[in-house]
Amino acid sequence: MLNTPHIVRDVMTETVAAVDRAARFKEIVETMERWKVSALPVLAGEGRVVGVVSEADLLPKEGFRESDPDRLEQLRRVDDVRRAEAVTAGELMTSPAHTVRADATLSQAARIMAHESVKRLPVVDGHGVLRGIVSRSDLLKVFLRTDEDLAEEIRRDVVGALFTAPAKDLQVTVAEGVVTLSGRIRDSSLIPVIARLVRAVEGVVDVTFDVTAPPSARSEPPAMGR
Repeated sequence: MLNTPHIVRDVMTETVAAVDRAARFKEIVETMERWKVSALPVLAGEGRVVGVVSEADLLPKEGFRESDPDRLEQLRRVDDVRRAEAVTAGELMTSPAHTVRADATLSQAARIMAHESVKRLPVVDGHGVLRGIVSRSDLLKVFLRTDEDLAEEIRRDVVGALFTAPAKDLQVTVAEGVVTLSGRIRDSSLIPVIARLVRAVEGVVDVTFDVTAPPSARSEPPAMGR
């Protein structure tokens, strides 16, 4: 499937705003505003990602500005209290950071985002060094592929791979990302296989079937035992 972006490297943004763990509170806010982002990777050493600082990590300082929490509230909101008193990225950040490798599949990245309830992931190499960032919107870019592009790939890499002879009786149409396979198919046991392969094509929203067995397959008598 040559036209399909399979991995994070294909959709990630390589230019990333980040801060050092010693960055001060105001510098963090200014960097977020300048880059129009809501979270920043926090780096140490030669660019290794050690955490992420987000707007949610910064807000407790404003939230506690006009209040002096009692002991019970301090115990109940211990993380918020800690962040309200913090002044550097190293003190504010969530650590360890949830990251993803550039060679991870888009499905793997999506699962990490969903499981960890995050909107973006720093992309790191084998040493944990920052190489880019991938967001939810990046993962959704695959759904911008045209219907014609999807249909061409499915005909070539799914239908063409399953049938040695040209499958002229099986038509592929795509509308708004929904794939319909119609016509005749001799072996109906292939339908689940075809469905799985079609859904694996990046950009496919759904797949439906409108197929029948050819007359010869429907009318063949059962084989007689010898």
